[in-house]
Amino acid sequence: MLPIGVDLLIALINDMLLASVPAIGFALVFNVPQKALIYCAIGGAIGHGSRFLMMNFGMPIEWATFVAATLVSMIGIHWSHRFLAHPKVYTVAALIPMVPGVFAFKAMIAMVELNHLGYTPELLATLIENFLKAMFIIAGLAIGLAMPGLLFYRRKPIV
Repeated sequence: MLPIGVDLLIALINDMLLASVPAIGFALVFNVPQKALIYCAIGGAIGHGSRFLMMNFGMPIEWATFVAATLVSMIGIHWSHRFLAHPKVYTVAALIPMVPGVFAFKAMIAMVELNHLGYTPELLATLIENFLKAMFIIAGLAIGLAMPGLLFYRRKPIV
């Protein structure tokens, strides 16, 4: 049996490799230049991998998504200065693998079952829990994506 650290490392590498695939796919959909595709894949892997690690060490998925989105956005700013492209070229497709599809799907299924089967407290609780979790994750992605702009590109000082 492998030590816990090795199992975590293998799971992390697996998570990062699988997250890079949809990042490249959405980058192709968004017509990202071919030279930038590898950076979208790396950004997706870094974002999803960092969220995986934070969640593994006990951070809630909403906060882990926010921190990971901020990290990817900061790295995208660095790449945009280095390669003279807009930061969204590197960041938007890299954040797509963190979109909360499972939670949104479970909320939608609960809503359909409420409509079809009628009201039960369990169905309503499932709907509200999954809907709110999906919305908070989406808010974490949006605010994390905007964070470098809020911090670095202000015309007025923060204080």
